[in-house]
Amino acid sequence: MELKRKIAKNTLVQIIGKVLSTILGIMSLAIMARYLGTSGFGKYSTIITFVSFFAMSADLGLTLISAQIISRPDENQNKALSNLFTLRLISALIIIGLAPLSILFFPYAPEIRMGVLISTLIFLFPALNQIPTALFQKNLKMEKVMASEVLSKTLLVFLIFLAAKLDKGLNGMLWASVFGSLFGFMLLWFYSKKTSKITLEFDFTFWKKIITKSWPLAITIILNLLYLKGDILILSLFKSEQEVGIYGASYRAIEVIGTIPYMFAGIMLPIFTKNWFSQKTDFLKKLMQKSFDFMIILALPLAIGTQFIATKVMTVIAGQDFNASGRPLQILILSTSILFISSVFSHIIIAIEKQKKVIGLYIFTAISSLILYLFLIPKYSYLGGAIVTIYSNLVILIGTIWVVKKYTNFLPKIQILSKTFLASLGMAALMFLIPPSYYQNNFLLLISVFLAAIFYFSLLYILGGISKEDLKTFMPQTKN
Repeated sequence: MELKRKIAKNTLVQIIGKVLSTILGIMSLAIMARYLGTSGFGKYSTIITFVSFFAMSADLGLTLISAQIISRPDENQNKALSNLFTLRLISALIIIGLAPLSILFFPYAPEIRMGVLISTLIFLFPALNQIPTALFQKNLKMEKVMASEVLSKTLLVFLIFLAAKLDKGLNGMLWASVFGSLFGFMLLWFYSKKTSKITLEFDFTFWKKIITKSWPLAITIILNLLYLKGDILILSLFKSEQEVGIYGASYRAIEVIGTIPYMFAGIMLPIFTKNWFSQKTDFLKKLMQKSFDFMIILALPLAIGTQFIATKVMTVIAGQDFNASGRPLQILILSTSILFISSVFSHIIIAIEKQKKVIGLYIFTAISSLILYLFLIPKYSYLGGAIVTIYSNLVILIGTIWVVKKYTNFLPKIQILSKTFLASLGMAALMFLIPPSYYQNNFLLLISVFLAAIFYFSLLYILGGISKEDLKTFMPQTKN
């Protein structure tokens, strides 16, 4: 019960932090999109997507491996974190540094090339943040990470607003992001110093141990990027900046939501690892089932509810110029809902150290998705790209479930699916009955979404999808 409460507390802290972070992220998106317009935001999306390909490749699987390594009982925490940080710093400097050189080989305008150069700094500091984050994940003290994220995004909103007011253009927006990123890194580093001593350390024997564990993840991450980021890059080569901007705005909204499953799975990874190596397989299976249920409870209503409000949401956030962003958002939310569930299984695979077994799955998904992008995007623009994301995430979900079943003999029970589906249908009926004029008013839109969420969880409780025990888990423990 104590572990359950700690997980619940950290999940609740992160949910609150992510709600605040999401609001701040939406505010920065709103200011930026309205200031830059569809064409300018198309340039911004191209720049950020291009650099993020290198930044995420520079991860080399160290983000997930860090939490796994320091969760093992026999590991020297300070030594492990110091070597992980040093390796992370070197890999980030080298690989992210390739972005401004690589952009020269693409037919992009000078403004985009300069933006790529500036943006390398935006991604450098979050890359270094991943090591202390693993420490807080292990100790179930994610409030420090959330505080750093919320405070840095608050500064970011202010700086973006200031850059827009002073008319500093696209580069002004990028420099604002650099300073926000730097501030977040400094805060998290300060917090981590109170828990662990992280220094530069060059133990090449330990590095070899890390790389032995992480290289399969590094390959899957790069392959992952080909189908996750390939759509915007291919769209930028075949279509106009306006179309990239329309798709980029909906994609940015999805990326904010997409942090939720990885947030939860990141909390669970050290716990999965500990129970797997302690051979507590029965308890591990219970944790896996609860994690699966939790993701279903979140993903299904999100996918269904967004269909009613996608266009209005994008108009409210980014302005009337981005009215067309509603269509791709309706498709992308289906893809993201699948990602909610697959994130649990992909993290289980890491916990049981079967990363090598999914390399073939990611190779197939990456190649087939790229072929589909090249075929559909020239014909159907961003709608074609959005449809392919559903295909790619569905293939990964099926593949990771199969691998987990093979090596743990765990196959999730799907009783929660029927209850969640019925509750989601009830919510959809309520949203359908709400007068369309309510969705045209920003305040009434928020009220409608809030009421729909309350109605959904109430129905789910009545149907037995959520128990009294589940609710008590999130309540503070009282002394007799």
